[in-house]
Amino acid sequence: MNFMTRCEVHVQVRHSMAQEKIEIFKSLENWAEKNVLNHLKPVEKCWQPQDFLPDPASDEFDDEQFKELRERTKEIPDDYFIVLVGDMITEEALPTYQSFLNSLDGVRDQTCASLTSWAIWTRAWTAEENRHGDLLNKYLYLSGRVDMRQIEKTIQYLIGSGMDFRTENSPYLGFIYTSFQERATFISHGNTARLAKKHGDVKLAQICGTIASDEKRHEIAYTKIVEKLFEIDPDGTVMAFADMMRKKISMPAQLIYDGRDDNLFYHFSAVAQRLGVYTAKDYADILEFLIDNWKVKELTGLSADGRRAQDYVCQLAPKIRRVEERAQERAKQAPSIPFSWIFDREVKL
Repeated sequence: MNFMTRCEVHVQVRHSMAQEKIEIFKSLENWAEKNVLNHLKPVEKCWQPQDFLPDPASDEFDDEQFKELRERTKEIPDDYFIVLVGDMITEEALPTYQSFLNSLDGVRDQTCASLTSWAIWTRAWTAEENRHGDLLNKYLYLSGRVDMRQIEKTIQYLIGSGMDFRTENSPYLGFIYTSFQERATFISHGNTARLAKKHGDVKLAQICGTIASDEKRHEIAYTKIVEKLFEIDPDGTVMAFADMMRKKISMPAQLIYDGRDDNLFYHFSAVAQRLGVYTAKDYADILEFLIDNWKVKELTGLSADGRRAQDYVCQLAPKIRRVEERAQERAKQAPSIPFSWIFDREVKL
C-alpha cells in the first residue's frame, strides 16, 4: 500500500530560524493575548452548521425542507459545484493546517493543552475553521448533485498527503503564509457566495458569505502579527516576505487527488480561474494588499539584503499580472474534462 503523495514535493529546510528570533515570539505572549486572541469569538456567540441546514428532528425534514434545498440547487451549473467542492475539500484538510501551525518554532502548542497565547490561538482558530468544512460538506451531501464517495476519498487522500508549505518551521514565514492564505480564502468564499446568489440559491450564498466573514476576521489577526514583526524586526521580516514570494504561496489543496486524476489541482484551479472564484489577478491583488497593509514600500534603515528583498516584493505584482494575461489567452483553448466529483460529467477548464 502506497500512502505517499503522487505529486513531487520540495526538499524541506527545517528549523532555519535563529534562537534570538524564537525569543521574539516568547516576548510577544502578552501582546498576542491582547491583540490576537481578541479576534476569536466565544463559542456561544458563534454560528454553527445546523443554523443553515434542514432540521433532522423536524417532521418536514424528509419532505418540505429537503425538497426545498434540492429545488434551490438543481439549476446550479456543474462548474460551480467543482469550485465549491474544491473549496470544501480544502477546508476539510484542517488537520494538516493545525499540524502546520504546531510545527512553527516558538509558537507551537507543546502539550496540546498549553495556556500560552499562541497555543490558545491555534486551537481556537482550528475550532472555528472546523465549522466551515462541516457545513459545506453537509450542504453538498443534501444537494444530491455530487458524488460524495469520490469527494470523501479525495479528502482522505489530501489529509494523508499533507501540504508542501516550505515555511522551515519559522513563524516569520508561517504567519506571512497564513496572512496571504486567509485573504485568498476570504476572496474565494466571497466569490462563491456571489455566484450562488446569481444562480438563485440565496441560502448557499449566505453560507459562503458567512464563511468568508470568518476568514476575513482570521486574516486580520494574522496580518496584525506580521505587522508587529515588521515593527520589531523590519529587516528579517521583509526578507522572510521575499523568501515566501520567491517560493510562491502554495495553495492548501496543491496535493489534491481523487484516485484518478493526477492533475486534479490544476484542473480545479483552471475552473476557479475561469469562473473568477480565485484567479492569478487575485494572487497579485493580495500581494499588493499586504505590501500596502504592512507599509513595505515605506521601510527604511534596511540592510543591503533587506533592500533587495524590499525591491523584489514591491516589483513582483506587475510580473504576476503579465503571467495572468497569458494564462487567460491559453484558457480560451482549454478542453472539457470529466470530474469524478460530479459523476464524471465534463466541465470546461
